[in-house]
Amino acid sequence: MPSTLIRPSRHGLAVLGLTVLLGGCQGLAPIPSAKSQEDPMASAPPIEHGLDAEGLATLLTAEFAGQRGDYRRATLGYLAMAERYNAAPLAERGTLAARFSNDVLLLEQAVGTWQELAPAAEAPLRLLAGLALQRGDWTQALDWRLALAEQGQHAELALFAELALESGVDPLPLRERLREHLDRTGVGTHPHYHDAVLAMAILEAATGQRQQAETRLNQLERNHSELPALWLTRAQLALEADSPRQARESARRGLEVSPGDPRFLLLLAQAELMLGNVAAAEQHTAALMDEHVGNHELHVSLARLYLEGGHLDAARRLLLPLVGSDEPPPEAFYLMGTIAEQEGEIDNALLYYRQVAPGSHFLRSRLRAAQMLIEDERLLDARAFLRIERLRHESHFSDLVALEVELLDEAGLSAEADSLLDRELSRTPNDEPLLYLRAMRAWEHGNLEAMERDLGRIIEANPENASALNALGYTLADLDDPERLEEARELIERAHELEPGSPAIMDSLGWVYYRMGDPERALAWLERAYASMPDQEIAAHLAEVLWTLDRHDDARRVVAHILRQHDEHPMIDDLLERIPELAP
Repeated sequence: MPSTLIRPSRHGLAVLGLTVLLGGCQGLAPIPSAKSQEDPMASAPPIEHGLDAEGLATLLTAEFAGQRGDYRRATLGYLAMAERYNAAPLAERGTLAARFSNDVLLLEQAVGTWQELAPAAEAPLRLLAGLALQRGDWTQALDWRLALAEQGQHAELALFAELALESGVDPLPLRERLREHLDRTGVGTHPHYHDAVLAMAILEAATGQRQQAETRLNQLERNHSELPALWLTRAQLALEADSPRQARESARRGLEVSPGDPRFLLLLAQAELMLGNVAAAEQHTAALMDEHVGNHELHVSLARLYLEGGHLDAARRLLLPLVGSDEPPPEAFYLMGTIAEQEGEIDNALLYYRQVAPGSHFLRSRLRAAQMLIEDERLLDARAFLRIERLRHESHFSDLVALEVELLDEAGLSAEADSLLDRELSRTPNDEPLLYLRAMRAWEHGNLEAMERDLGRIIEANPENASALNALGYTLADLDDPERLEEARELIERAHELEPGSPAIMDSLGWVYYRMGDPERALAWLERAYASMPDQEIAAHLAEVLWTLDRHDDARRVVAHILRQHDEHPMIDDLLERIPELAP
């Protein structure tokens, strides 16, 4: 696989992000940086006494490895002793070490061991649920959350259902798993049964079973009308069903049981906007801001809400105090630029876009500004703007060149894009991102010699550039030239040593072993890569290897999963052309 895989996000529920912002959301605790404290293992549970010489030696080795920053070795040492002595605290310590390793598969191994040794513990179940979610396995994530629920813990199932819908996940399998849980446990005896009922109603509504959802909510209302979550769910489902009056009524009922709850004020504002009552919506948002004075993120989020409804003046009233403040949030300038652009004030919008400081919206604002100028038939101005921005923001030089290359390609000016890359690389010949970009463009155009030349320059200057090593190794493996497969293997194995947790590199390892005629060895790597990132390219490789090993049903299941999950799947389409029997 020539580069790191990135899965594009999808637009989700309009109100969910704000609801989470206002109501709070639990998830995986952030993994601290190893540089943030002298000994990151200091907070781990202590090692108990009673060890033999071998066990003590292994644990001391693991302890010293952790202090040196060799977290993989530390993790494996702790896990070996945890299994030997059946000691859950050692597995917990290994899990902490694994979280510093940046190796997702190692972390899963550690958490799995911890959960096996302490099946009633809450923390490993939550970690396993979070890890499943990170790799896109929503069904497995739900199973771990249900395990939490069956232990009497609050599994946040309703929030999970909302996040799944926002992410574009097929809700039907989740609905059926949750139905089995409700049938098995019985809602009357479960300490958090209402959470499961609300989640079920959300998933039923999303799968066209609105009547069943309403019935569940009505039953819950008869016995637990005091639950704010009930009215929150009712209001959200009503908004999704384009029933703003019903949403407004449910939000008002929610405020009765939870006075001042900002989530209901937000829902009331959204319902009023859908009804065209902008003044009433602004009253609710004003109440929100009075409750959260100084919360710039809330102001920006509310402005986005008004912009989505096309209410530019209301959005501007929220944003103007922010852009004039001592520490204006960058997104406020971006949204002001959006408003000016929609009003046809191109030059005014350009001024706002240029004021977006480096951060998460920096490149987005420059892209939008350049696109706006191009759409206004001002291509030369767009290129001049980007050239000036490269001078103003040297740390983003490579990104801004890549952005201009992309825009020139979109305008059908690929030759000019190539000239731009060549010109900038003549000035900065060791710019690794630009060399990599030019190599990938050469690969796309079938110029493998040029690709190999640029990747070779990167590797010569920086032998630890795992992306370049992997890209070159994968390309050589994919060529299936017997004389260069050994070279491909060596490159990819070097990349794996540098980034052992990368699914893209594990996929490349599997692919090169397959090309070398060792499908059994290839399978182990491809299964690990797919478990970490169920991407269609990895899936195509895995399915082909499974088919070669006569595991036809397993291969078809992998293909079927990708066909269900993605609207476009060119890698799978290509595979099915070569092996039509793989079609599920």
